[in-house]
Amino acid sequence: MVKLSVVVPFFNVQTYAPDTLTSLRSNAREDFEFLLVDDCSSDGTPQLLERAAREIPGAVLIRHEQNEGLATARNTGLDAARGEYIAFLDGDDWLAPGYYARLVAAAEELGCDFLRTDHVSVTGRNRSVRRAPVPRRGEVLNPRDAILPAHRTTSVDYPYAWAGIYHRRLVDRGLLHFTHGLRTAEDRPWIWKLHREAESFAAIGELGVFYRRGVATSLTQIGDVRQLDFLRAFDQVIEETAKDADADLLLPKAVRTYCAVISHHIGSIERFEPEVARQLKAMSAGALRRMPQDVLDEALAAMGGDRATMLRRLRRRRPAPPPAPGPGAGPGSGPATGPGPATGPAAASTSASASASPEVAA
Repeated sequence: MVKLSVVVPFFNVQTYAPDTLTSLRSNAREDFEFLLVDDCSSDGTPQLLERAAREIPGAVLIRHEQNEGLATARNTGLDAARGEYIAFLDGDDWLAPGYYARLVAAAEELGCDFLRTDHVSVTGRNRSVRRAPVPRRGEVLNPRDAILPAHRTTSVDYPYAWAGIYHRRLVDRGLLHFTHGLRTAEDRPWIWKLHREAESFAAIGELGVFYRRGVATSLTQIGDVRQLDFLRAFDQVIEETAKDADADLLLPKAVRTYCAVISHHIGSIERFEPEVARQLKAMSAGALRRMPQDVLDEALAAMGGDRATMLRRLRRRRPAPPPAPGPGAGPGSGPATGPGPATGPAAASTSASASASPEVAA
């Protein structure tokens, strides 16, 4: 029986993949499997993965015939996973030796649906510890209780899928798959759904994931149209949360976070291509007008200052019509609020650094 399945997407990360693969080898165990998903890489990544599949115990190579993006690549790995537990890693990050064995031991001891962990953020030679925003450690908690309060950073503002481990029963309940076709911010609807619908979780202080930031090929550095998928991702959060039995309590948090992320992107608009910057403003205006207006008014009043002024001014801007879904989106993949599909091998990224959503709360 496979105890742990680790889903690892790769896309054009030949510079970083050797570190990732070496760290997987240092975590290998006879009852672990590593699902290496090559998302149609066009550099030297496929050759590195072919060698790894031969040399790393438990490694299984899966190839996409076309580039699908991080969300879909993770889903491909999930569909092939056989483990009692599931973990994620991205192709430009790496692990401390023996990390997964310690994570499995903690998960079995606590017996909850999922665990969240801290991580090490790496930018060049600089490293810093980032703590999961869950103050009570090593204690089984209700995931819904970790969504609020609305005005503080909470567990849904720490969306990293690779910062934890998840029991297979979450796959069986449909809670671990990602929205197909999202090219960035794919972890936002995912973490909200997990905290709304899972029954139990815990946070532990285990450090063992090294998250590489500032990768030159990541979407956060490129600033092209794929970045705008954060709007479709957060529209999905709003739509699904509005249907929740506790919508009145939870929507203020969702709206405030959405506003904070829009503000973040508008505040760094110079990094976008000119046409994408225009789309960002127009589509953000449409997003603000689609939000529950009473909840938005309260959120802006609570935010105050220059951010609230900018968002009110943006809301008055003539909005663009909601565009078509991203590539591959369809029934069950969230509302159609992202930009039209990009095409070709660069249409998506499977780098952890591709997430356009900052770890931010209102």
